[in-house]
Amino acid sequence: MSKAIRIVGAGLAGAEAAWQCARRGVPIELFEMRPVRSTPAHQTSDFAELVCSNSLKSESENTAPWLLKEEMRRAGSLLLQLARECAVPAGHALAVDRAAFAARVTEVISQEPLITVLREEVSQIDSAEITIIATGPLTSNALAEEIARLTGANHLSFYDSISPIVEADSIDMEKVYLAARYDKGTADYINCPMSKEEYDRFYDALISAQPVEEKDWENLNYFESCLPIEEIGRRGRDTLRFGPMKPVGLRDPRTGKTPYAVVQLRQENIRADSYNLVGFQNHLKFGEQAQVLRLIPGLENAQFLRYGQIHRNTYINAPTLLSETLQMIEHPHIFFAGQICGVEGYVESIAAGLMAGIHAAALATGGESVPPPRETALGSLVHYITHANAKNFQPANITFDLLPPLQKKIRDRKERHKRQCDLALEAFERWKQMIDQAYKPASVLSSALPVC
Repeated sequence: MSKAIRIVGAGLAGAEAAWQCARRGVPIELFEMRPVRSTPAHQTSDFAELVCSNSLKSESENTAPWLLKEEMRRAGSLLLQLARECAVPAGHALAVDRAAFAARVTEVISQEPLITVLREEVSQIDSAEITIIATGPLTSNALAEEIARLTGANHLSFYDSISPIVEADSIDMEKVYLAARYDKGTADYINCPMSKEEYDRFYDALISAQPVEEKDWENLNYFESCLPIEEIGRRGRDTLRFGPMKPVGLRDPRTGKTPYAVVQLRQENIRADSYNLVGFQNHLKFGEQAQVLRLIPGLENAQFLRYGQIHRNTYINAPTLLSETLQMIEHPHIFFAGQICGVEGYVESIAAGLMAGIHAAALATGGESVPPPRETALGSLVHYITHANAKNFQPANITFDLLPPLQKKIRDRKERHKRQCDLALEAFERWKQMIDQAYKPASVLSSALPVC
């Protein structure tokens, strides 16, 4: 039996990495600092707690998020299997009951014999030991300083956002309707329609609302794909109507007309007793949020279970530090996985954990690490974070732009994306055969795991 791999952080990436190593017969020491030391955003000590939203993106076939998840499913992702068990209605997206999902991941990981869970903070990294750092955007200050020492440069950070959650019973259902944008999937979203007058009143209140005071150590460098709504609004009066409040494809069945603007609410848990405001992350004081958000039709008497907020999101400059196996170039026993390595999003974080786990297990057992082919979603994601312009590096979600262009141009977008997906999955299957031949897994994903 090989020496145990140390995994620091039991979030999405760390939990998936631990499972992938255990499947290959490699013992794991999984470190999680909660509840000994909490973070500004987490509410529990469970593994894989989702902080910002509960959506794992589109399940529509031949989309980029679907392709990444399909590759991960074929690679035996534990967290995707558990996400399906804990799913809640979300139209064409895969969304989960956060509490049930985190509890289920904690249960399965804790019961795996090859995984030893250690509830303690890690502040030092031994570069001679095989270690996966998967501490995510809320890495503790002490460990962030250690990472800065290892990388030989200051760590980078931007600020990420959390959307508000409202109690279901406090929504005025007489003023809202159910629909899914673009008619994709089932009508699982609550839609709060706005007239021009209602939108203007909401917009003026939002722009004039008082933000949370900036702390001395803050330098609010937002991730462009997760801007607070007030920041989007400041770019122009109609920017929200072309962003999170876009009414396209959300015709009100009661009037037969498309509203001027729409606020969408997505089911938060299996009990359907709470909903989150999609894309409504913000940096406003709680009292200000309550006043502004209650201007939304249907939310006049809303009871908020959680207000929107901002939290630190730390990540390394991956193009200068990592190889395509997610190993540090200078310290090849050290791997990075999850948002801290420069991917953005829940699914992307799980994917990075899956790949880091496979590569770390290969190193621990004397095998050869083979990165996923460039044609795949997994390979393209890693290619971006390890080859992007280091001077302007920002974390990335999976998109078709990351995949290599087709040799033969196809004008029709749907046809082009389908062809990219077909080529990606063909390349993935060839890679998977190589990976499977390198291991005789100690265990396999069970189709008989109890349903949440």
